[in-house]
Amino acid sequence: MSQTSDTFLGGRIKLIQPSEGYRAGIDPIFLSAALQLDPHDTVLDVGVGVGVAAFALAVRCPQVKITGVEIQSDLVTLALQNIQANNFENCVDIIEGDIFASLPSLKSQSFDHVMTNPPYYEQSRSQVSPIPGKAQANTETVDLEQWLKCCLNMLKPKGTFTMIHRAERLPEILTHLDAHLGNIVVCPLWAGPNKPAKRVIVQGRKNTGTEWRLVSGITLHGGAEKYTPEAEAILRHAQPLVF
Repeated sequence: MSQTSDTFLGGRIKLIQPSEGYRAGIDPIFLSAALQLDPHDTVLDVGVGVGVAAFALAVRCPQVKITGVEIQSDLVTLALQNIQANNFENCVDIIEGDIFASLPSLKSQSFDHVMTNPPYYEQSRSQVSPIPGKAQANTETVDLEQWLKCCLNMLKPKGTFTMIHRAERLPEILTHLDAHLGNIVVCPLWAGPNKPAKRVIVQGRKNTGTEWRLVSGITLHGGAEKYTPEAEAILRHAQPLVF
């Protein structure tokens, strides 16, 4: 498998990833930036890939303990290499396996936070990539409702769940989460001034009240498609995304 060496967060993260197939973009950076953590909290990253969201969180919150679970063995291999390259051995662990099967090392209701950047596209409504790794990362092999239930099962009572997904699937996401989470916040990532949001971050707390709110979100691009200062602060300087 051919690979590339890339950097994220202004060079704070060194990343080996496949040259073809799934390649990390900005979504996992914004996902991890949305988590507000206390020292020594535990975090589960479902579908960790090569580790971008987990590593971005480790840069910002080095005292937390992050566990990533990934089904693709080649991505797990790269994630383990990336842990060593970035000296994250003390704060990030990677588990290879199918979270929908029984994984002895993962116990239900055992994490303070669960974050996920799930496959975005429904198999019946999208053109599946001919590259197997990319197809598996981008196309649902289980439906979104099952994915979310599995994530929430790993979360402690009153723990926080955070996800990023396509904005057009927000009604479906809220329907699936409404019975399980309260204090839900929806944060749009606007593509640019007067442009629609293609992504949303959804965050809520397990077993709490049922109200939800829409916040103003963040505009990603300014003039000439350059990132706005607010987006740059998150993408280059490891700043949190505060709702």
